[in-house]
Amino acid sequence: MYHKCHLRKDDKVKIITGKDQGKIGKVLKVIRKADRILIENINIVKHHSKPTAKNRQGGILESESPIHWSNVMLMCNKCMTPVRIKMQRLDDGKKIRVCRKCNEIIDS
Repeated sequence: MYHKCHLRKDDKVKIITGKDQGKIGKVLKVIRKADRILIENINIVKHHSKPTAKNRQGGILESESPIHWSNVMLMCNKCMTPVRIKMQRLDDGKKIRVCRKCNEIIDS
């Protein structure tokens, strides 16, 4: 069972809790099955790897790790603040995301 998510790839989000609180990043991937998102340069973890044919040197590699999407808020381009959104249906039946503060359409 997948849950609804108000975030999409390439959205700008702000971290509201955790070790990276206050940082802003771009969503790289939405993992709906686990309720998590991958954000650029946020939640960096270190992996120790042995030398392999692909990675001859080995060593310590840094990469992003997914975080729960309840720990982030979407950034509005007009307000430049983290905002809640509402879904509106246009006349042609298309659904869009709208900022609750300034009523500006949020596009991905």
